[in-house]
Amino acid sequence: MDLNLLRALDALLQENSVTRAAERLGTSPAAVSRTLARLRRAVGDPLLVRAGQGMVPTPRALELREEVGVLLRGCDNVLRPGAGFDAARLQRTFTVQAADLLLVGLAGTLTEQIHQEAPQVDVVFLPEALEGGPALRQGWVDIELGVLGDLDPEIRTRPLTRMTMVGVARSDHPLFDGRIDARRFAAADHIGVSRLGKRLGPIDSALAERGLRRRVAVVVPSHTSAMLLARNTDLVALTLADWLPDTLAALGLRAFPVPLDLDPLDLGMAWHPRNSADPGHRWFRDRLAAAVLDPSGTGTGKATGKATGKATADGSGEDDGSPKGTSL
Repeated sequence: MDLNLLRALDALLQENSVTRAAERLGTSPAAVSRTLARLRRAVGDPLLVRAGQGMVPTPRALELREEVGVLLRGCDNVLRPGAGFDAARLQRTFTVQAADLLLVGLAGTLTEQIHQEAPQVDVVFLPEALEGGPALRQGWVDIELGVLGDLDPEIRTRPLTRMTMVGVARSDHPLFDGRIDARRFAAADHIGVSRLGKRLGPIDSALAERGLRRRVAVVVPSHTSAMLLARNTDLVALTLADWLPDTLAALGLRAFPVPLDLDPLDLGMAWHPRNSADPGHRWFRDRLAAAVLDPSGTGTGKATGKATGKATADGSGEDDGSPKGTSL
């Protein structure tokens, strides 16, 4: 049935008047009178009958009045973007591709918040094995999180924050016996972080500009393994500034500024446009962004940056050990 017929029927049954129903619908009494005739034929009932100067509903019309109202409200909820969404009733699993360094810092806060609001929502975190592929387009991944690079042209993105990398070493490392300048930093043995086993990156380029080289003694695939290795050796690793301070302290590690001019990292999220207007997906994106910006969940927002605007893509093609999750 034409939805406009239901709206006309609802107005007629609420007003018991062709004229007032016409005013409510923004049309003429003649048009409503013709619609009433169509409704009478469709329903097989006069619906409204003359009673003196006015009209009264038939028993069938009284039965239909509430039912029609419920139908229209349901249609409005379906057609109105985001209307009727209730996180508490959402049953869904979201898949996020993210670097382990980001995951360790935000997973606890994110899952706690989600389970408070949507106890039937589950989250699957994936490593960056699908980075640079059609994961978002094919629906294998709902959101990619990290330093975003090469994406399909239709992919939607949202910048979250800008962070810097810092060095990290065990608290009693000889490096802390004096001022850490570029020469002493380069002289230390380093841990490289690369999923592809690469040894060189932006740090090596910055050192080369100063006529310096470092030794990358070990290459590991994740920042977590790098920090665990640095805990018991004289090797130096990298991590995000002000990220996981409690974890660093528990591991007996100490962070220090990298004495080089390095570009900050732009962290963001990416998703396929088919999910842009989906209220559940939008709700999850907002919760994920909040966890990145405030990983402690205290509302202090330790991570800096804005959740609006355009993200800066890495674009270098280097696997430099930064916490990627495919590009914005």
